[in-house]
Amino acid sequence: MKQNVTISLDRQTIRKAKIVAARRETSISGLLAQQLEILVGEEEAYERAERQAVELLDKGFHLGGAAPACREELHER
Repeated sequence: MKQNVTISLDRQTIRKAKIVAARRETSISGLLAQQLEILVGEEEAYERAERQAVELLDKGFHLGGAAPACREELHER
């Protein structure tokens, strides 16, 4: 279900937005709706990736059971 939203913009921004909208054969409302959908989609994708990364870190990594080398061995040249 769609719902209207009212925003306030300065006249110059509105004028430029009308030009952009005309070039894309849409309206200012259409431009804003498209950009907001993109923004929300990116935010949801980021949150999903963040949750997956945290789950992976919580699960841990199998490193083959070998104890890590001591500091001196790691820094030998």
